[in-house]
Amino acid sequence: MNILDIENLEKSYKFSKKDKVKVLSEVNLKVKTGELVAIMGPSGSGKTTLLNIISGIDSADGGRVLFHGNDLINMSKSQLALFRRHKMGMVFQEFNLIDSLNVKENIMMPMILDKREMEEMEAKTQELTQLLGISDILNKNVYEISGGQKQRAAICRALVNEPDIIFADEPTGNLDSKSTKDVMNYLSKVNENLRTSVLMVTHDSFAASYCSRVVLLKDGKIISDISKKASRKEFFHEILDVLSLIGGDFDEF
Repeated sequence: MNILDIENLEKSYKFSKKDKVKVLSEVNLKVKTGELVAIMGPSGSGKTTLLNIISGIDSADGGRVLFHGNDLINMSKSQLALFRRHKMGMVFQEFNLIDSLNVKENIMMPMILDKREMEEMEAKTQELTQLLGISDILNKNVYEISGGQKQRAAICRALVNEPDIIFADEPTGNLDSKSTKDVMNYLSKVNENLRTSVLMVTHDSFAASYCSRVVLLKDGKIISDISKKASRKEFFHEILDVLSLIGGDFDEF
């Protein structure tokens, strides 16, 4: 079963009355429930725009985005806001944690907004922080923890309302190689243990190699869709081979 069906997606940006740039052109993509998928492409290929439209942050000029059969394109702003709050989790490159709150309070914030019972919030926080390996830093301030720990806290926060899918925009973009490995191992663990679908945009071939599929964009069009058939290491080299053919600005390590 597909969690996402993207059909003939189109997006252009107007910079003036005469200047118009097409960012996405006839994009078609299906994501199965429980998949861990990376979107890659050279700078300016449209990958972040695609993620923003799929997650309801931005609007499309044409096409459909079906989420379990619900067309996000035709939802009202209030319908979409409610849908995103309960069906989607968001993870960003900059973590977007609140400095004035400790780790535990940051993770609980979506549940607090939903006015859930404290006992339930405590149990969910313990469950997820144990899964992500950060149950020992709950009372620390944000400035006291590492970038990798911040991103794992952000992933926990994205999971507390039990979304069907996590959208991640360059989740390892601000991390060193060790933290990148840790975050991707834990994100894979979330995908496997909770069966939460994950769709992430990344420049990083190493991070992408943890995924089951990699979709490659260039000039607003999908030009390749490769699936992992062997080990992560072999998939990493397959990704590099494909990227070398299409060219562009990528991080290899």
